Amino acid sequence: MTKRGKSTEQIHHDYQPPSGWGAVPVPVYKASTVLFPDTAALHRPRSREAVTYRYGLQCTPGSLTLAARIATLEQATHCVLVPSGLAAITLTSMALLKPGDEVLLPDNVYGQNRYISTGLLSRLGIHHRFYDPLDAVAFEGLLSERTRLVWLEAAGSITMEFPDLIGLLQACKARGITTAMDNTWGAGMAFNAFELAPGLGVDVSMQALTKFASGGADVLMGAVCTRDAALHRRLDEMYEFLGYGVGQNDVEAVLRGLPSLPLRYRAQEAAALDLARWMQQQPSVARVLHPALAGSPGHEYWKAVSQAGSSCLFSAVFQPAYTAGQVDAFVDALRCFGIGYSWAGPMSLAVPYDLTHSRSLPLPWTPQEGGTLVRFAIGLEDVEDLRADLAQALLTLG
Repeated sequence: MTKRGKSTEQIHHDYQPPSGWGAVPVPVYKASTVLFPDTAALHRPRSREAVTYRYGLQCTPGSLTLAARIATLEQATHCVLVPSGLAAITLTSMALLKPGDEVLLPDNVYGQNRYISTGLLSRLGIHHRFYDPLDAVAFEGLLSERTRLVWLEAAGSITMEFPDLIGLLQACKARGITTAMDNTWGAGMAFNAFELAPGLGVDVSMQALTKFASGGADVLMGAVCTRDAALHRRLDEMYEFLGYGVGQNDVEAVLRGLPSLPLRYRAQEAAALDLARWMQQQPSVARVLHPALAGSPGHEYWKAVSQAGSSCLFSAVFQPAYTAGQVDAFVDALRCFGIGYSWAGPMSLAVPYDLTHSRSLPLPWTPQEGGTLVRFAIGLEDVEDLRADLAQALLTLG
């Protein structure tokens, strides 16, 4: 055999490790180039009905494994992985809408979904309207011949209203309108989005794997799941058009987080509910927003579909006597709570919000009933340490 140069030897080495290796973690498959066995395989058109490895952007054994596990978590049959939760929203809307169509969104929708609809989709000639997620009768009156997609969010972003999912879905199903849910809050744990009632569920469920699925506050990724093969083909096609892909180290991190997701979800939701009830008793707090609390907007709708899941979030609306600056000082005084976006990681977070310009419809309370809102995301710290921290920070309000 002709002696080859050292670089050539390293790239074209003959050694193959023996088969039979087994381990708990899924191996990390890093590749942009995927090798074909022959030119016939190279020339064979890609089938959307069967797995074919053609390029690292589309899939690897690791990303297919993660997609299959997320589909199982969501009780779906198909899953597409994308680089973030926002990418999952963009993919869904771009795949299911065309110029002249209309999309309806809950008024308490995640801010970036609102921004995509008012910005990108509007520039593409796609119309949008916002609806009250607690009023299925009024919602039904908004549906039109050009409504092609309805976004649902359970619970709503920041103000935590739980929508009338049954009423909203019944109205959409009667007209054959596709529904998509942002299921990041539920994470496949709080309820089955595809079977919210007998014969009634969403068509598409997406979530930011950045949150509970990862659990480490160190990964950005999203997933779009469905049970409908035709919808999956449209999503998969748009996935390729947009050039989405996920990093294999991120795939490894999410796969590592999934086995502990149920344990973390239950621990964080229990701590959040405990602290939400405690905050209800504080005189400086006008109201606490948490779907599992009686009196919180949409509580009865949550009871109708929940499988005892209520996530790690709640919001506190402070008494109107306190200025936004005073509430900011309360947040600054917290020591166990970080100040930052995202949630469902190990560290608890607190963020004050000004909702003045982020809603089209009135808030669930008047200025006389409540002032500045702070959203709390409860992590994995000892709940008594968090309670003590809240108590000492509340002293800054006088």
